[in-house]
Amino acid sequence: MSATLHPTLPHPEPVATPATRLALKTDGASRGLLDGAWWPRSRDLLSELPALTDVLDPLWGRITRIAVNPKYWPVIPRQVPVDGHVVKVGWFAPEIDPHKLLLLSYGTGRWDLLIIPPETGAESAARLMAAASDHDCPPLTASALIAADEARHGVAATDEQLGPDEAWEYEGGAWTVSAAVPHQPGPPSRPSRLIVGM
Repeated sequence: MSATLHPTLPHPEPVATPATRLALKTDGASRGLLDGAWWPRSRDLLSELPALTDVLDPLWGRITRIAVNPKYWPVIPRQVPVDGHVVKVGWFAPEIDPHKLLLLSYGTGRWDLLIIPPETGAESAARLMAAASDHDCPPLTASALIAADEARHGVAATDEQLGPDEAWEYEGGAWTVSAAVPHQPGPPSRPSRLIVGM
């Protein structure tokens, strides 16, 4: 009987989770209709929500429920397991703007985030994230904010040509991991915002 020897395989390196692309209003009560913006990498809530709640739970308290409009989400699970607990997911077609994510934290509060379509180009996404997290932004709904950006720049956010790196990432390629931008306190009249992973 002969034995086959296999070389010792190296221990697999841990795979870095892509940074959550998120911009939030950071100080005090929110003015306007949005508390920030989220730019998911796909339309898969099961894979996108854990990374989002990893960032939001320490800031806002444990996220226990979310609600979306089903227009742009092909599958809406009833529950999503995230870091030791479950987030319940609901959907409401006429009541929720199709470009908004409603988040609830038990006993803490409610937040509304603009959902930037995953296929949006980086320039449009950066403008939308800045607008949604700006305390002086006009009180626009999520869809109105996207429409205003499209009208101002003459291109639909989702019609922008993706660069090779963006296209590769959107199609499932490896992501670069971006570190969170440290909070830089500004003068009292100009609040700053938190931006994570662009």
